[in-house]
Order: sequence, then C-alpha cells, then structure tokens
Amino acid sequence: MIKFSDLSLNPKVLKAIEEAGYETPTPIQAGAIPAALAGRDVLGIAQTGTGKTASFVLPMITALARGRARARMPRSLVLCPTRELAAQVAENFDTYTKHLKLTKALLIGGVSFKEQDKLIDKGVDVLIATPGRLLDHHERGKLILTDVKVMVVDEADRMLDMGFIPDIERIFGLTPFTRQTLFFSATMAPEIERITNTFLSNPERIEVARQATTGENITQGVLMFKASRKDREATEKRKTLRALIDAEGDKCSNAIIFCNRKMDVDAVAKSLKKYGYDAAPIHGDLDQSQRTKTLDGFRAGELRFLVASDVAARGLDVPAVSHVFNYDVPSHAEDYVHRIGRTGRAGRDGKAIMICTPRDEKNFEDVERLVQKPIPRLDNPLGGAAPADEGPKVTDEASTADKPKRTRTRTRSRKQDTPKEPAAAVETPKPQVEKPAPKATKPAPEKPAEQQTPAPQKSENSNPRGSSSRGRGGSNNRNSNRDDRGGNKVVGLGDHTPGFIEFSFEDREN
Repeated sequence: MIKFSDLSLNPKVLKAIEEAGYETPTPIQAGAIPAALAGRDVLGIAQTGTGKTASFVLPMITALARGRARARMPRSLVLCPTRELAAQVAENFDTYTKHLKLTKALLIGGVSFKEQDKLIDKGVDVLIATPGRLLDHHERGKLILTDVKVMVVDEADRMLDMGFIPDIERIFGLTPFTRQTLFFSATMAPEIERITNTFLSNPERIEVARQATTGENITQGVLMFKASRKDREATEKRKTLRALIDAEGDKCSNAIIFCNRKMDVDAVAKSLKKYGYDAAPIHGDLDQSQRTKTLDGFRAGELRFLVASDVAARGLDVPAVSHVFNYDVPSHAEDYVHRIGRTGRAGRDGKAIMICTPRDEKNFEDVERLVQKPIPRLDNPLGGAAPADEGPKVTDEASTADKPKRTRTRTRSRKQDTPKEPAAAVETPKPQVEKPAPKATKPAPEKPAEQQTPAPQKSENSNPRGSSSRGRGGSNNRNSNRDDRGGNKVVGLGDHTPGFIEFSFEDREN
C-alpha cells in the first residue's frame, strides 16, 4: 500500500502530514500528487469527500518551498466558487505549511479591501480567492498575475453552475501561458471539456470513481410526501422533517438540512428552533461574519443542525456529519451528489434522507438516473397516527375556512342590495300584470281620461336633464305606490321617491 512518504513530498510537508494524523493517501491523492509534482497539468475527477483539496495543496507547497514572492505578484493562485470553500482551503494551507515559511492571502467578499491590500503588498506565495473579488483587486491595480506558476480551479463544475466561467476565462488570460493548471471537481459537465481543452495542456486525467457516484458508506433513502391539503403543505412538510429527525434518535448527532430556496432555509431554521431543536441558517444573503460564526459553531459541535442552501453543499469539510436531510429535491441532479457528500467523509458511515413532493418527482427521476441506482423509499415516521393527530385540526380548519366564505357571501349580497333594487323594482310589475292590473284601473274613472295622457309629458318637461333616467324612476315609483297600496312594500328607491315627482302629479290634477 502506498504511503505519503513514497510521494516525493518535501520533508517538512511530510512532517505536517504526520502530525495531522494521516499516513495513507486517498486514491485521488495517490494519482494526482505525483503528476502535479512532475509539473503536468491535472484534471482530477472524484466524488466529494475523497480529499481533493490535499491533492493540489501538498504538491503546490512542495513546489513553492523554493523561491520567494514579490509584492502584488502571487506565485500561485487557487480559485474557489464560494467564500466558505476558499476559507477551508486556506485552513488546509495553514495545516500543511506549519513548518514552512510560506505566506498566503485570502481574497473573498464581505471582508475589507484595506486588510487584503496590506497582505498583497507584502507579497504572498499562495493567493486563495473567489473570482469576483480577485477581479476587483486586479481592476483596482492592486494585483498582478504575471508571476503565477501554479493555478488551481477547485470545484470547476460549481463554477459553471454559478456563472463564473466567463470570469475564469478572463483570469486565465491574465496568467502566464507557461503556468501549471490543476482542475478538480466531483462531476465533469460537458461544458467543462471546452475549458480544459482550451486552457490545459495535455492534462493527466485522474478519475478514481465513476462520475457523479455517491459513497458506498452513505445509506440513502427518500420519503415520497404528499400533503393532506395544498395550503398545509409547508406546515406538514416541516412536521415530517421533525419526525424524520426524531426517528433517527441518538444516531443523529448532527446534520445538515439542505433547502433549494433561501426563504425556505430561514423558515425551516425558525421552525426547528421554535420546537426546541438547536438549528441555525446559512445562505448567501447573510453577512460573512454571521456565516463564519455559524459554520464554526457547527464544526465545533456547538450547533447540532445547520440549515443551508447550496452555498454549503460544495467542498465544505466537516468530518463528523452523521446525517444529511434534503428538505427539497435539488433542481440540478449533480447537487444531490455534493449535498450527501457532506456525510460519510473520511471513511465514516453516513445517512442521507430526502423528502420528495409530487412536483419534485421529475427532479427526483433525474437524480436516480444520474446515480444509476434506485433510492430506497422510506415509510412516513408519522405512520397511520399522523392523519388521526392532524384530522381534527384539518377538519377544524376546513370549517373555519368555510366561515369566511359565507361571510364574504353575505357581505357581497349586502353591498349588492342597492344596485339590484332598481332591477327588482322593474321586475315587480311583471307578476302583477294578471291580478294587480284591475287595481290600477279602479281609480281611473275618478279622474278625467285626458289627464292621464299629458302626465308623462309633464314629467319629461319638468326634468329635462336625465329625462330618460328620471322617466324610468317615475315609472318605477308608480309601480311602487301600487305595491304599497297592495301591501307589498318595495325596499329601496320606492321609499325615497323625490317629493317634487309626487307634487307634479298633484299640481297636474289641480
């Protein structure tokens, strides 16, 4: 079996490795380190948690042990997609360079430019950065990349997903053509092939595991979840998550819970804390200081549950994560491999559990197609008791939900009483054509016949404005008066007949 001592590393580097407690390299390390020490470009593909970081850190610091950096001109460059991964790479350099006099600078967002400029001005051997912050320093004239001897792109496929490929291509153009380039990733999308063909020179391709495979030491499972009602899906899904956690018992010493959306990260973390679970959120919208504090607390064992977006899915090394819960099925199948790779690291056993709703089934099919094996289905830990527990609640809420509907109906009918009454008044004479008509003819002999003919003319002449509207109102009023005499009172316009209309008929009679 090969050991680190067989890899021609610097003796001081070997001493640091031994003090860190490592003796045997992982397959990716055993394949990449000799090629990198020989000065060849490397394209390393391996599942997450297999030690890719050490695959480029160890040969890099061995090569940098000779020489000295100049101001604003770093000798090596490591590009990482996220701040957390960049900070983790920096920690690895600290671990393995403890016996070497090498300097480093970490260029990430959320940190003062002034402090970073001071480090760059002194000259650094290793520059670890995210693409955006690196280009910011270059555009400000604070950074020159023409002395870079070794360039590393870590989690290259994540760079692609986050839209960093144009920035990566620009950074490649700022570095010397003679540089050594190392590409490392858990998956290798077809788009990456174009980048490697353009910027890597006859690379040594090291693929120690089939692309997008998951660790055999990780037990996987999926719960096919369907809510009792659509408007209760979020509540019931969070309750199911808590039941899954409780079902694991003491075996779940700590866990990372992944959500697709930042708003769900906050909602799930808040819900867990409400029910007494020690949880905290981490996503890209939080301040860097808060993200660092939360992550440090989780690594130190002070925080049991880390609710995260995919910002924490790639490359973060927390060795003793017992469980990973996928609260959502990832939109990109490759992210599933990275997410569950946070558990079962360094040969430990791990468990990954996913909740799949009906609308996530297409994404779930993509995940199974990618990993090329079916994921076992799990029973709902709430079991048959779940509907019984929530049955009364659903019934109560259903009845409560019905009440506002009746209230809205009554409110709407009250609001529509007024506009509907004129129509009702018009329709009132229709049923009275057969019987009430004789009532209207009885008083007719009391008045001269000629007076009935000019009555409408008087009404129209006395109301020249809106005569057609008032005429309909007058007709309705006469019908209403007949209804009043018949004992059938009309509510609305009939009770509010303008006085001048009544007087106009009386004046006509006089």
